[in-house]
Formats: sequence, C-alpha cells, structure tokens
Amino acid sequence: MTESSAPRIAVIGSLNADVTLWVPRRPSPDETMHADRIEWFRGGKGANQAVAAARLGASVVMVGCVGDDEQGRWLRSGLVAEGIDCRHVASVDVPTGLAVITVDPDDVSIVVAAGANASLDTEGVQAAAGEIAGADALLLQGEVSVDAARAAAEIARQHEVIVVLNPAPYNDVAPAVLPLADIVIVNRAEAEQLHQSHSGGSAAELRPDVVLVETRGAAGCVVRASRTVPPSLRTRDSDGIGEHINVPAPQVAVVDATGAGDAFAGAFAVGMASGAGPHAAAQFAVRAGAWAVGVAGAQPSLPMMAQLRGFEDVAAQARP
Repeated sequence: MTESSAPRIAVIGSLNADVTLWVPRRPSPDETMHADRIEWFRGGKGANQAVAAARLGASVVMVGCVGDDEQGRWLRSGLVAEGIDCRHVASVDVPTGLAVITVDPDDVSIVVAAGANASLDTEGVQAAAGEIAGADALLLQGEVSVDAARAAAEIARQHEVIVVLNPAPYNDVAPAVLPLADIVIVNRAEAEQLHQSHSGGSAAELRPDVVLVETRGAAGCVVRASRTVPPSLRTRDSDGIGEHINVPAPQVAVVDATGAGDAFAGAFAVGMASGAGPHAAAQFAVRAGAWAVGVAGAQPSLPMMAQLRGFEDVAAQARP
C-alpha cells in the first residue's frame, strides 16, 4: 500500500452484538450440545469493516442503527473508542442486532437477527450525504436494507467516490448495488451466487470496468480487473488494472475465522482509497485477513497498521 494522508472511508452497514460458541462439532438434528466456551464480542459486518479501516489509519464515518438498549450503547462506545465518527449511528426503539456464531474445528457458522439494522432507511443515509460525498471510498455489505444501500451507492457515484461492495450475505442488496460498484469483494460461495445470477439473466449485473476480488481463505485471493478503469479509480495507481492476479496469503494457524473477510474488505478499501492499485491493495488485504484468523472474535482480531508491518516478513515467505 502506498503511503499518503489518512484516507476517508464511509461505511453504511450493520452493528451486531456477537455471541460466539466454540463447539466440538456441528450438532445433529434434534441434538443438544454443550459448548466448550462462550464469549461476547462487538460485531456486525459494517462495524467490523469500519474498525478494520480505522485501525489501518483511515478516517472513518459509520452510518447505521442500534437499539436504545445496553448492547447498542456498548457497540457505539466501542466504535467511538476506535476514533470512528458515530454521528450517524441512530438509536431506535428496536433491539440491537444479534449474531450467534458457532466455531467448530472445521468451520464457522453464523445466524444473524437484523434487529435495529433493518431500521436504517434512505432518510438516515441522506442525513450522511455530505460525509459520503466527501469520502475517498464507500464500504457496503448485505446486512442493511436495499433502499439504504442503493441510496448510499448513488450518492457515492454522483461524487466519484469509490464504491466497494462486499455482498455478504448475498441477498437483494446485490442486484441493487452491483451496477454501481467499482470494486466487488466476494468469497467462494458468493462468487458462485454471483455467477448463477448472471447465468439466470438476473438484474445483478456487474459494470464492465469493475474490479472483482474473490477471497479464497488460506489460498489468498484472485483479482480480476478490467482494462477499462472506472472514473473513481482514474487518479489511482494503475498497478493490477487489466490483469487477473493470484495473490497468496501468509500461512498461519487458524484460531477463529470470524471477521477475516471484514479485515480483508476494510484493508482493501483503505489500500485503494490511499492510492494503491488493485494488486497492491490485495497484497495488503490478504495480510490483514491472515492476521485476523489468528485471534478469536471479530473486532478483537482486526489488526493495527503496526501489526501488519511486523507481518511483512511472514507475507514475503508465502509469495512464490
């Protein structure tokens, strides 16, 4: 990633209280299983990506909703402690969003109850229009309403702000925002859903100049960048434009994969917003994701810039 003044990132997304359970294996139907460990963490894909970007040196504004309850106040205080602008995180009369996460030796499963996150509407987004228009990049996911995500993307496009979409989970937000996205970050399952939506003639159409990034866990990621540069990227480094690049990840011991995708998305957005090209941004992002899997919980696992700089030697060893 290139060095520059602090990039400005606007995040429109979810804020959840995460209860994480470590289990010996996936339970069978009708089976009651005892967890080995339980912990509460601050989470939500939007909040996670906001924290990821802030810890990597970005100036971040968060737009979303929490409940007027203890968990909502806990989530907000965590973002404020990270230096994130929370003026547009509204408190509503709906319980704060909740995620129940089970971690077994082979994988992670997550059940999300949207709660207050579903209350974010176009009015809430329009209230933050100035912050979105003044950002270097906008980060969007699939855990807020279609109308809110689309409204934010439209504001960003009008002002040539980089629109980064991480369609997770893959739902109705994707077809509404994909035509406006400059950068789309998907994992293997989401990549297959994206392919199926194209095969079926869905309205989920990518722009011809989009940068498509597929994360592949321990194998790193693949960056597919058109030779046609989107207007919002024309002042950026051309490194990686017009190429399909495999970017390996450092080989690390996995403690908990929760939050690794958010670490990647936040880091990629920071890289691009700082002036890096897709290839350099991807190299930066795979290091952030690799760091995250070594720490339990979503937000506790998101690295600081100093930690990633110390990770450089490990990353270099993983490259061919």
